[in-house]
Amino acid sequence: MKLIIDPHIHAVSRTTDDYEAMSAAGVVAIIEPAFWQGQPRTKIGSFEDYFATLVGFERFRAAQFGIRHYSAIGLNSKEANNEPLAEQVMEILPLYLAKEGVVAVGEIGYDDMTAAEDRFFRAQLELAKEVELPVMVHTPHRNKEAGTSRSMDVIEEHGIPPHLVVIDHNNERTCKEVLDRGYWAGFTIYPKTKMGNERMVEVVKQFGSERIIVDSSADWGVSDPLAVPKTANLMKERGVAEEDIRLTTYQNALDAYGQSGQISEDDWLNPPAIDQRTLWEGNSVLRGQEPKVDEQADSGLIE
Repeated sequence: MKLIIDPHIHAVSRTTDDYEAMSAAGVVAIIEPAFWQGQPRTKIGSFEDYFATLVGFERFRAAQFGIRHYSAIGLNSKEANNEPLAEQVMEILPLYLAKEGVVAVGEIGYDDMTAAEDRFFRAQLELAKEVELPVMVHTPHRNKEAGTSRSMDVIEEHGIPPHLVVIDHNNERTCKEVLDRGYWAGFTIYPKTKMGNERMVEVVKQFGSERIIVDSSADWGVSDPLAVPKTANLMKERGVAEEDIRLTTYQNALDAYGQSGQISEDDWLNPPAIDQRTLWEGNSVLRGQEPKVDEQADSGLIE
């Protein structure tokens, strides 16, 4: 089975069925960037609880299904427009960026390309430099080309080298500039809109596999947590070379975010045993089902 990394998925919005399906499809690791949850947060405590979930319970939940979970922590562009609250979020970000398993500052960037979004994008780029983490950039869904170019211009103004930045949500019209300027180019695969897996195959055929990353961005909306393995399978069917598939659905993500020092292939090649009898603050992922317990866990080799 191929090893798959989904380096952009909002797993807190997904179910345990999704985790089981991802694991069965070869997904060994995921990266979950902080995100807008569908309606605005109105108090700093809601951000604190959300960030704590990403670096805490969600890591536990994923591990119960054999998937290693990592995070990117940041103030998303949409909520940067609430400036008084955004200022409070900026104060707490360093605490969460220092947590185990945090591989990037993200996802940050532009939504409507407002002055407030620009202000907090720049502030978080400076923070990424201070904490020495890569950056995951959200490019706007409207005015995509202008927003993508503007994002890279700002990054360069702040002196962050492109090899430390993943520019996400690309399409055929933004890809060339992103690659030409030396950035990692992420592509979000949605089942009905934006970049579908058929289009993704053609992108890889046209541009190759260097610095191209496939992700699902699966969230609370219509999306597919199996988008990356499905795209890998379609690439194989369409004659894309195995090495190009491996790079775009596994190795490039590992290389980009591995620069954080927080993610390593050994994390899933030599993982802890799965023992679904374990609890998180007294809670289990099970609801009366028979727990899955790996042999080494049951033999007492782990606690």
